[in-house]
Amino acid sequence: MNIINQYSNIIAKLNKLDGIPTLFIRLYLAPVFIQAGWAKLSNFESTVGWFGNAQWGLGLPFPELLVALAAGAEFIGGFLILIGLGTRLVAIPLAVTMLVAATTVHLKHGWLAIADPQSWFADGTLFLNERVLEAQEKKQMAISILQEYGNYEWLTSSGSITILNNGVEFAVTYLVMVIVLIFMGGGRYTSFDYYLARKLRMQA
Repeated sequence: MNIINQYSNIIAKLNKLDGIPTLFIRLYLAPVFIQAGWAKLSNFESTVGWFGNAQWGLGLPFPELLVALAAGAEFIGGFLILIGLGTRLVAIPLAVTMLVAATTVHLKHGWLAIADPQSWFADGTLFLNERVLEAQEKKQMAISILQEYGNYEWLTSSGSITILNNGVEFAVTYLVMVIVLIFMGGGRYTSFDYYLARKLRMQA
């Protein structure tokens, strides 16, 4: 019984800190969304072209509207989740944006964001994708070109050459994190939402 009581006390203390995990999620996601939204806004015309063109882009209907909605959700929503204001409501359009990005842009490339032919996600077990399986050949070609024409040691001083696969890995990761915010909100003690709700309760 002593152990159960001690465990219950620990859980009770941890519950008082349950706003910290959502704070970390918000701090992680905010710059990602703000940057993505700003990139769309600052390159609005070219982004609209990519959204709407069926030959070399996504071929989506109403590209101007979709770009405006996506950019607004990411840019404004990024700042709002940073301070934890309207977190649950803001997280909904962000989740929709990530779902659309995952299905229309990244899904056709499989799971991996960075191509790794050694990964079990790329060996035919899950998400078989020929582009990933060709990654090693592409990487060797890039290395040969860089060794011949570039300063290879300097170019790889921070890490080895990698090949982008552009799979759903990052988009799904962000989607899962945003869904957590939908259900948990901004967090106790760490968000504007918490203090606004407490003030409203006191006034009721």
